Amino acid sequence: MSLSGLPSKQGLYDPQFEHDACGVGFVVNIKGERSHEIIEQALTVLENLDHRGACGCEENTGDGAGILLQIPHAFLKDACGGFGFQLPDPGEYGVGMIFLPDQRDQRRRFEKKIEEIIADTGQKLLGWRKVPTDNMYLGDTAKEFEPFVRQVFIGRGEGVNDDLAFERKLYVIRRRAENAIRYEGPSTKVC
Repeated sequence: MSLSGLPSKQGLYDPQFEHDACGVGFVVNIKGERSHEIIEQALTVLENLDHRGACGCEENTGDGAGILLQIPHAFLKDACGGFGFQLPDPGEYGVGMIFLPDQRDQRRRFEKKIEEIIADTGQKLLGWRKVPTDNMYLGDTAKEFEPFVRQVFIGRGEGVNDDLAFERKLYVIRRRAENAIRYEGPSTKVC
């Protein structure tokens, strides 16, 4: 017996809201083991999603599609070594990827706001890292809107012993920072 068509309307589900969702791929190790092979496979998935419209008006300008992965602790610990702070053990910190404006004064104002929110939630600012980027292969459209990319490292605050409680604190920091920056300046995104 084969099923065809969409389920009938029931509860909160209404088939009129169905649409194609081409453009999502998943690559996992079902045992949870980390490996570079998974990253290579995920990049292959991204290359094969070109048909979903992930390209912009120029051949070398895309929509910013990417991959989501676990925090690469060993890499970040090494990368942060020259920035004047040490990372604690995995699970004791969070990393925020922040896309900031190129203007130094505005960027610094947003960073200060994020630092205030971190302190206000009782968490610890460990430090900032400028993410190395290479825009040599970007199209002119992408270069025109290229953000200044920084990472903020946030340590677990005193009395936050539960992993889920720390995750909630990080979520609150992200949402408060998004809202504070959204209403203060242009096209800055906190991820």
